[in-house]
Formats: sequence, structure tokens, C-alpha cells
Amino acid sequence: MNWLAPLPLLLAFALRLIPGPRIIDDAYITFRYAQNLANGAGLVYNPGEMVLGTTTPLYALLLAGLSRLLQTDDLPHLAWMLNALFDVVGVAIILRIGKSLTGKNGRSVTLIGLGAALLWAIAPYSVTFAIGGLETSLVITLLLAALALHAAGRDNWAALTLGLGTLVRPDVLVAALLIFGNVGLDWLFRTIRPGRPGGSGKRFPYRPAAIFTATLLPWVLFATVVYGGPLPHSMAAKSVAYRLPPEAALVRLLQHFGAPFHEHLVFGSGWVLVGLILYGALLTIGCLYSVRRNGRTWPLFLYPVLYATVYSIANPLIFRWYLSPPLPFLFLGLLTGVWALAGELVGNRVRRAWITLLAAVLAAASLGNAWTRHPPGPPDRPAPEMAWIKLETLYRQVALDLKAPLAATGGRLAAGDIGALGWFTNAPILDLVGLVSPQAQEYYPLPAEAYDINYAVPADFVLAEQPDVIVILEVYGRNTLAQDSRFGEAYELWRTYPTDIYGSEGMLVYRQSR
Repeated sequence: MNWLAPLPLLLAFALRLIPGPRIIDDAYITFRYAQNLANGAGLVYNPGEMVLGTTTPLYALLLAGLSRLLQTDDLPHLAWMLNALFDVVGVAIILRIGKSLTGKNGRSVTLIGLGAALLWAIAPYSVTFAIGGLETSLVITLLLAALALHAAGRDNWAALTLGLGTLVRPDVLVAALLIFGNVGLDWLFRTIRPGRPGGSGKRFPYRPAAIFTATLLPWVLFATVVYGGPLPHSMAAKSVAYRLPPEAALVRLLQHFGAPFHEHLVFGSGWVLVGLILYGALLTIGCLYSVRRNGRTWPLFLYPVLYATVYSIANPLIFRWYLSPPLPFLFLGLLTGVWALAGELVGNRVRRAWITLLAAVLAAASLGNAWTRHPPGPPDRPAPEMAWIKLETLYRQVALDLKAPLAATGGRLAAGDIGALGWFTNAPILDLVGLVSPQAQEYYPLPAEAYDINYAVPADFVLAEQPDVIVILEVYGRNTLAQDSRFGEAYELWRTYPTDIYGSEGMLVYRQSR
């Protein structure tokens, strides 16, 4: 089976090259931070405004460093290629984890690892955000590496990887909790039973925690001095700007975990309940099977569950890329469950292998059903259906129309989605959500009647800041700006771009009345 090992690596790289870059709006925010840093303005969005509005400082630093090294400002293409390479490494780690789950050593490749690697290589939630320019590929590769290192007993290296991962996305702390919890439990068990083979006596394993802390400390000190704290302001902004029912995150995550292979496209939404029961059972069976062979593998199985629990309690607006991190671990866990269950049912190793292979093939076929040869928006190449960039394409058009007038006047642009607009205009930006404009936070939350969807622009904020130009989807201001006579006196509608995204009646561009 070793001869098949290169296949998922090659497939992962090819399936990220074929669609071309399809950059997501939030990625442009990180690009602008990286570009300003590379150009000497510092890690800021608007030069002179020391606000940490990106949740991925390490990814921004990496892009900035490579931009200087390679002498390129084309960060979208740079991120696209970089993410493809990260995913190839991630797929290679999945192959290695497969051996940990079955207790195998040596150079053999297990069917579990091979199947999960192939699934992750083609998964739309993997490909979409790699070609979308986000940090998702890097953070998932670091998560895979950390949990693989821990399963192999290399906790010091796992701690270093967790520290780096936390600097890419703070929610890596979920995995850190599991790994350090297992290190502590293992120490406690060895202390209670010091005669256990391989025991380390009563000495507390302080080094992993020290390495993790030392990895984070330089950034914590720097960010505290420069920004007033290490946590991105965007986290606080998102917690108040969006209006959501208390169960919104839980429902979305259950839908996701019930159809991780996009089965709803084949069987309909009713499959979700079936999937939750079936996959919950398989994950449990797989965990019990694997832990009997390697007691350090349980965090791999529990990570998707704890991740979903944390996000359900916090209840943020679940952006699509928040759904990606648990998936490779879920794929590994489910195939381990199939392998274990097949062994109990048929016994014969060959038949067990065929059953596991069939499960992987069916899952891959379901994932393939979520791809399309002609995705909406350029470039017209095969891509996951969810990799739509209609909104980003429209914002780019608006930005190019506004770039010259804004550059001529030095005017400030206000928007609810600032990524593409900020990148393509390079104008001073007022962020109406508040990711990079902290003053927005005092205007949220708005009354319930202000919302037609989960977000609305506060009229008081706009009137207090008086930006020169405002660009919003009509639905963002339908019950606020459009109903406020003060706004009608201060601003005039300059242009409407046709679109029905999010139920809007166009994208609206306002400018100050003359």
C-alpha cells in the first residue's frame, strides 16, 4: 500500500492549483496588514492606527516576510501557493496519524490514513479556504502536527507547534487544552502507579507548558505594548455587531457534523439526524479501538467534540471557515470506527480492508458531488461549489470605480465588509462592523427592529464619523440608514450596483451631499 502514499499528496496540490485563487473577503484584511508591515508602516490596517484587527498575526507576519523576500506585492497569489503547500504537508501528517490510530509502527501506510488523506485532499472545506487565501490551511496543518506529535509521545515538540498554532488562530487553545490535559493525566496516573512500564516517576512534566508559554510570550508582550493587549479587537467586535439567536452556532455545527461529506446534497437535509447518530457511534467505536492500542490518541477523537462545544457556548456568527478544523480529525475517527466495526463483524482482515475502502470511496464520491466545473465568478475552472466569490467580485468592481476619486481627495471609505474594498482602493477605511475601528463597539447592539438579517449598520456611528463614501449592501442599511432623515440630509446615493446577495436590492454607494 506504500506505493499509493504519494497519491493524496499529488491530488491535494493539483486540486488547489486547478481552481486558481478565489480570494475570500476576510483574507484581504490579513493581506493589507501584511502589506503595510512589508512596506514599513507596521502591522496595522490603516497606517497610524494601532489596532489589532486580524486574528492571525503569525500568518500576516509570514506573508509580509515572504513578500519582502520574494519582492512581490501579489499577496493573493502568494497565499494561494503557500496554502497549497501547507495542505500537502497536512495530508502527509494524516498519513502518519493513521499508523498511530492502529498502533502500527514502521514505514507502512494504513488504509485509515490513506483514506482520510484522500478525503481531506478533495474536501470542499479544505480546498475552498486554501484557494480563498485564508490562514485555515496553516492552522489545520499545525493542529494535525501537534496532535500527531502528542500521540507519538513528543510533547515538547507538540507544545511548540501548539504555540505557533495559537499565533495563527486563538482557537487552537481548544487542542492545547486536550493535549496538556492528557499530559497532566498521564503524569498523575504514573505518579499513582510509579511502577508502570515507561513510567517517569513523580517528576511533573513542566517542559511542554514552559515551551508553549515561551512561544507565546514575545507576541503577548509586543501586542500588549503596541495594541494594549494580545487578543484581536475583531473578536470583541464580532461578539456585539451580529444579532443571533442563542442556539444559532449549535444548530449550524450539528448540521455540519451530521453531513461532513455533504451528504445532504444527495439524501436531503433529513440525513443530518441520521448522520449525527451514525457518525457519533462510529467516532466512539473508533476512539475505543484506538485508545486500546495507543492511549495518547484520544485527543484526536475528542477534539471535534470539544471544538463544537466551545463554539456552541460562545455562539459567534459561524463563518464557513470555522467549520474546517474539526474535519480531518473527524475523517480519521470515522474511518477508524469503520475499521474497528468491520473487524468485529467479519473478522477477516481482507474483508475488513474492503469494507473500509468502500466507506472511503463512498465518502469521496459524496464530497466530489460538492464540486462544480463552472463555479460562479471568475476564474471559470472546476472548484467546490461553496467557493463562490460573487460578493468579492462585486466589491472589487466597486473598489476600482472608487480608487481614483478617493486617491485624489484622500477621502475615507466606510463599509460593512472591508476586505476587498480596502485592498483594492488602499484608502483609509472606517469599518462599520468594528474589526479595525474600535469606536464602532459603543454603537452595538442595535434594537431588534434594525435587523433584516444578522447585521445592520448603526446610523449614529456613520453620522458621528462622517466618512466621505459609504459602500454597503442595501439590506445592511434597510432599517437604519434608509429610515434616518439625518442620514438622508447628509448623504446622497451616488450609484447602485445590481445584486440580490443576502436578499439585498443592490449594493449602494453613498457620498456626502455637496
